[in-house]
Amino acid sequence: MAAANGFVTSLSANNYCSNTNSANNLKMDFCCNALGIRNSSSCSVAYFPVRGRNSCNNLRYKYLMPETRSFRLNPRCEVVPNAEIRSKPSSLSALELLKTSAADRYTKESSSIVVVGLNYRTAPIEIREKLSIPEAQWPQAIGELCALNHIEEAAVLSTCNRLEIYVVALSQHRGIKEVTEWMSKRVELLQLLQFLQDDVVFYLKGMIISSVPVSELRQHRFLLYNKDATKHLFEVSSGLDSLILGEGQILAQVKQVVKTGQGVTGFDRKISGLFKHAITVGKRVRTETNISTGSVSVSSAAVELAMLKLPESSHANAKILVIGAGKMGKLVIKHLAANGYKRIVVVNRTEDKVAPILEELKDVELVYKPLSEMLTCAAEADAIFTCTASETLLFSKDQVQMLPPAKSQVGGQRLFIDISVPRNVGSCVSDLDNVQVYNVDDLKEVVAANKEDRLQKAMEAQTIISEEVKQFEAWKDSLETVPTIKKLRAYAERIRASELEKCLSKMGDDLPKNKKKAIYDMSLGIVNKLLHGPMQHLRCDGNDNRCLNEILENMHALNRIFSLDSEISVLEQKVRAKVEQSQKGVP
Repeated sequence: MAAANGFVTSLSANNYCSNTNSANNLKMDFCCNALGIRNSSSCSVAYFPVRGRNSCNNLRYKYLMPETRSFRLNPRCEVVPNAEIRSKPSSLSALELLKTSAADRYTKESSSIVVVGLNYRTAPIEIREKLSIPEAQWPQAIGELCALNHIEEAAVLSTCNRLEIYVVALSQHRGIKEVTEWMSKRVELLQLLQFLQDDVVFYLKGMIISSVPVSELRQHRFLLYNKDATKHLFEVSSGLDSLILGEGQILAQVKQVVKTGQGVTGFDRKISGLFKHAITVGKRVRTETNISTGSVSVSSAAVELAMLKLPESSHANAKILVIGAGKMGKLVIKHLAANGYKRIVVVNRTEDKVAPILEELKDVELVYKPLSEMLTCAAEADAIFTCTASETLLFSKDQVQMLPPAKSQVGGQRLFIDISVPRNVGSCVSDLDNVQVYNVDDLKEVVAANKEDRLQKAMEAQTIISEEVKQFEAWKDSLETVPTIKKLRAYAERIRASELEKCLSKMGDDLPKNKKKAIYDMSLGIVNKLLHGPMQHLRCDGNDNRCLNEILENMHALNRIFSLDSEISVLEQKVRAKVEQSQKGVP
């Protein structure tokens, strides 16, 4: 199936990976307008349209610059000598049958907003990472989705915790089927070709097969339609659907969807309106409920507690020591960096776990020290975070008592925050006068209180979201009258033009231009004034007193009165145009 920019693929996803580096199994096929790369051992063939050609032993081959593209795979596996690109079979006959059917779905079904998604609740990371779409590929993905027969608009929200495809589907059932199959068969080529001119052997390098069977995808996906899809996106942008309730990063990611979609064909009125409204909702929820305040993880609570206990004047110069660079240690370091601490000493058994953190936090000075220097580092530190898996104490009462007093700038007390289980700091250390010790149970109380507070704020946020969903749905539903407005204006324009031509023909050819213009302007004025009333009763911005049902009743009445329904339905026209376009091979 042709997927993008004229590429036709028929690759065997299951067999290809084991033969990627086998040069002897790769051969070439040439035809009049395409280059084929064939893997004889796995029965796979890929055809690429020829753009530039060179001659070599009476053969013509092309250069392909390394680039990133996405493809949808044809599941058939066959090798055909001198294969030709075949167009998809026509679906117009099916449309004709639907048109004449007693139950014409296209005239009875309106377009729907649909979300097909996977998130941390429904799919494991092994599935999510295969389907993840890098931000740089979002515009291309939108184009591929909108090339599907029943998809009119699209947007992609892909993060570490979710992949959600939002579409305006001309048919719910067909649209979901097409999007699911598209998600299942995405293939990413990081580098297409590297060829050796000596024997004209081609290598495919860096091919990543991201195929997930449709049956498996169906087990993990979730589907939401119209109002439910709208509500879901508003909850996502508000942080109510996040792993950490109320987190703020997701709103920035929703904003990035809008930024990336600007000017992209397919990111059009309904979908862009939905995401822009979601940004407004996310901001309103955070402003009115303060749902993002308060730590809800042990690591963030540990840093928050340290900032409360250390004098504010000492925050810029406080000496921080983190013992352990595992998962919890890394999170503590990240939260410290996010709160402005620029120099952190990290004690760990080996340096290999510290180096990746240093690469990630380039604006922070991380000083690595081996475990043997732990007490020396502790003597210089104002706040010490312990987060190791050690089953023995790292700090006993005697060891801490031997440490020099803390600086006067931090109140003369050294702060120990022990988030290890089992504990790294002895319980009797807290008996010392110049030491404050907090363990994970102390932090859990803070986290639990903050979580309870966020749950209460989430309930308040749902009230806001319900209001915003109603506003957006009113705006979206009012767009259903747009085709009627266009058809009514076109109907009136045809009558005006016909009657104007008759009038001018009766008045003779010698009629001055200024009088012709006056008659023309008068005809426009009459039509506009006659249409003003009906048009006003078809428009709705969600803020007037007329309910949506009244607007839609007016629309149906005008359709009956002026026989506007006799024309081919708008949805059928759109589907027919897409099918004809795909027949011609237009991407």
